[in-house]
Amino acid sequence: MIYDNRAEVRKVLIITLLLNLFVMGLKALVGYWTGSLSLLADALHSVTDSANNVLGLIASKFSSPQPDREHPYGHSKFEAVGALGIASFLGIACFEILQGAIERILKGSEPVKISPPELWLLLIVLGVNIFVAFYERSVGRRVGSSILIADATHTMSDIWVTISVIGGLIGVWLGYQWMDLVLAFPVALLVFWSGWSVLKENLPWLVDQMAIAPEVIHAIATSVPGVINCHAIASRGVLGRQVFIEMHLIVDAPDVETAHQITEEVESRLEQRFRPVRILIHVEPPAYKSEQISFETEAK
Repeated sequence: MIYDNRAEVRKVLIITLLLNLFVMGLKALVGYWTGSLSLLADALHSVTDSANNVLGLIASKFSSPQPDREHPYGHSKFEAVGALGIASFLGIACFEILQGAIERILKGSEPVKISPPELWLLLIVLGVNIFVAFYERSVGRRVGSSILIADATHTMSDIWVTISVIGGLIGVWLGYQWMDLVLAFPVALLVFWSGWSVLKENLPWLVDQMAIAPEVIHAIATSVPGVINCHAIASRGVLGRQVFIEMHLIVDAPDVETAHQITEEVESRLEQRFRPVRILIHVEPPAYKSEQISFETEAK
């Protein structure tokens, strides 16, 4: 079973792109009015939000799960590549924030000025960010989209960044000018952590890390009547997005038709548990012997 979620993913990305452009403009405007380094850094973070949406739209266009001649396993990894692009944008944003903070420490700057109306505008920004993050995460989990989940993770970091910035600007409003500069550093760390989370989540897909423990697949396969044993089990992909399973199946079958019926039942049970999944089974006769469930690391 192959599920193509790209139309819904594109719809969500277009909506969030428009909202992120609004947020970016509002932050940049208030940051310019007040001279706040932390808020301008936050606006830079929002630039990456919009860039991520554009990157996601491009990745989604090319990430069809349907196989073709050049891509017999589909194109879903383009989504993971897009998510890695998001991680790269977050790394750049972290560097820019730290660079601006260090320059302000070394060279000094004009005092930050903030007023209650400007704080209220930032609360509107915070509300939009919260809506975008939960909206993207909800749809991403429902349709199994890595690009939406990665972008929602990015936006969640934006929420904490904005909360920190608002807290610092309230401190500035109360007369503590140093709070704006000090908060620029934890903002940068939050941005970096978001990028690391996105990288950690998508790298296993790109390097074909095991998706399902072979013992679990073995237990499901051998529970089917007629299956004697299975071995050389391999899996890759990401659960909930797309999984590929391969195995050798030893069956007790007098003819090809019976063997086919047994493998169909194995495939059906695996699909019920791990869909969407594509399964390849190599059938072997009852006399075949092997105890190697999966592939072991070779001794060095």
